[in-house]
Amino acid sequence: MKKKVLSILSLSTVLWMSAQENDSVKQKQIEEVVVTGQYTQQSINKSIYKVEVIDALQIKNMAVTNVAEVLNQNLNILIEPSKGSGNSNASIMGLSGKYTKILIDNIPVVSDEGMGNIVDLTKINVNNVERIEVVKGSMGVEYGNNAVAGVINIITKKTYAKKFTALASLQEETVRNDYDWFKKGNGRHIQSLNLGYRINNNWSVSADINHNDFQGYRGVLNGYKYFSESNDGQRGYDWQPKDQLTTNGTIRYSKNNTSFFYKLNFLTEKINYYNPIVNELYLGGGNRTYTANDKDYHTNRWIHQFNIQSKMGRINYVGDFSYQSQERKSQQYTYDIPNRKELSRDAEITFYKSDVLYSRGMFSNFLDSEKVNFQIGYELDRTKGFADATTFESNNNGRSIERSVFNYANFLSAEWNINSWLSFRPGVRLALSDKFNSQYNYSGTLRFKTSESSDIRTVFGSANRFPTYDELYTYVVDNNHDIRGNENLKPETGYSAAAFWDYALTNTSSWKFNFSLSGMYLDVQNRIEDVIINNSPLQITYLNVDNYKSLLFGGGVNLRKGALSLNAGVSVMGISQALSTGKLTSPDDYNYYAEANLAANYTLPSAGTLFALYYKYTGIQRRYTHVGDRNAPTDPGQYILGEIGDFNMLNFTVSQPFFKNHFEISAGIKNIFDVTSVRNTIQSGDSHNAAAGQQNLFYGRSYFARLNYNF
Repeated sequence: MKKKVLSILSLSTVLWMSAQENDSVKQKQIEEVVVTGQYTQQSINKSIYKVEVIDALQIKNMAVTNVAEVLNQNLNILIEPSKGSGNSNASIMGLSGKYTKILIDNIPVVSDEGMGNIVDLTKINVNNVERIEVVKGSMGVEYGNNAVAGVINIITKKTYAKKFTALASLQEETVRNDYDWFKKGNGRHIQSLNLGYRINNNWSVSADINHNDFQGYRGVLNGYKYFSESNDGQRGYDWQPKDQLTTNGTIRYSKNNTSFFYKLNFLTEKINYYNPIVNELYLGGGNRTYTANDKDYHTNRWIHQFNIQSKMGRINYVGDFSYQSQERKSQQYTYDIPNRKELSRDAEITFYKSDVLYSRGMFSNFLDSEKVNFQIGYELDRTKGFADATTFESNNNGRSIERSVFNYANFLSAEWNINSWLSFRPGVRLALSDKFNSQYNYSGTLRFKTSESSDIRTVFGSANRFPTYDELYTYVVDNNHDIRGNENLKPETGYSAAAFWDYALTNTSSWKFNFSLSGMYLDVQNRIEDVIINNSPLQITYLNVDNYKSLLFGGGVNLRKGALSLNAGVSVMGISQALSTGKLTSPDDYNYYAEANLAANYTLPSAGTLFALYYKYTGIQRRYTHVGDRNAPTDPGQYILGEIGDFNMLNFTVSQPFFKNHFEISAGIKNIFDVTSVRNTIQSGDSHNAAAGQQNLFYGRSYFARLNYNF
């Protein structure tokens, strides 16, 4: 640990000293704007909410390929990957992807199991992203169900400054020690092309395409060609190969007070699962071969979005309309390993399917007053979902599930600028559903401008989480199981309260300083858990039994001068979780852990060479977990304090532009400390994740090189 910290401090010191020698470079300052939680596009300094922004330049400097990699650098956000499904979800403040709302251009994104939550962030590439906005805390009034822990809003590029813009990019990466330009099973290969054309002052069009070919990571396994007569379970990949192709097309119009755009997004993805179990096949005549039942997963996603912003007299109107669909199919085949050929292939079956109709409309500026403004709005969605029987444990007794849910909500908020230094915004939402009882959400936000350089925000909000398909409809009843979903589950309810302080200062030496402090409390009630309702025979169902609380304290500093930028942050979070088996309840005392991050960027004025460093530390986490004896079903077991180990992440990038910034070469190292998994005694592993006592996070150190050409 000491060596790691010293290496980070040494590199940061080099960047700092270089800046002191080259502080005459002028940096163009552009005031950041945000849209998340705002009535209209707003300066980040005037935003009523505390919005964290990751802009396109930061994303480019990270040399990342998808949103999951970007967010892993943020405090209190952990991207949790599943090697079996290939999906990665965002955990905010210790809560899983079920509690986080994922938006693209202010609308929820379709996923395998619904809309807006449990979204695979590796399916959202960053080559056309303008910025990512993150708001932590319950945002139910503005964004409805499942926005319990927070909202992640991905804003895409829609306009370009030049008449014609074309940007091509090629990136090659190792996957730990594996890389080959052609050979199957080695490395990651990424290509992208962005095009933009401004037809005239009112109309513009843009399109982009991105191909991300991840050839898998073997880890402790031996790849798809391996087999053993002893069937030792060493065939396959620790991280399954994944091939993604994403395209976007946008047409935009803007004139006077009206603008609108239509955007089409299409994603196709293929994941190859290579079964570690090898079967012996006798061919007759004393001959035999070895086979495996492998499986391909195919995902197709379509997102149609139409957005309009206009004025009806003095009234501002913003409308979103969207149709989205995502279908995931699986296809099993028998593979002859020694002879490298398929023997048979089953028909393709639909694994998950979601179809969503969505609309959101907002009206504001009724009074045409700078002192008082209020907004009324509606949101509706009809989600039709299908889950094949094979998606449930033990095949769900062969029962596939197909259901539709219609949700409608009205929301109202008012923004009152009481005077030049105090603003107040209360809000309320009424949500109706044909599946669940009516839900109310509330919010209240105060912004104090304590000086020209400082302000304080206090925020209260609530949100609900609706049960998932598994929690509602699982039905596994046989000689060994009795696990049943519960269609009478109630939505969970989350409440958050937070305070934020920001201070900005520019001294006589042109150093710019920004300081921030924050504190947040989150309380989730009626949490849904699987509960043993009968010990003999063993019966399990889902009930609203648990409560979850967290406390978060954090601070950050940003320093800028000329070509140098330094960002550092630290946080301490405590989690209190009252777990219950129905007959036994865990202690609910708080267990705390720390996180810290650092981002340093410096550009050599003479050559334009960029050096970028990104570091994050995640401390040891302790939580209670239930331990029981499978051979004693009447024993209630006990709750013990489990532990998730700490880890350090460090990335470094060097970029050099040529030919007046038309051509750029970048190279660097990701995950310098070679982290793959951490100790985890809170949850045990399974067939798709690390062995019991380990949690997989990354696939180790990788090296990359990237070429960008701007026409």
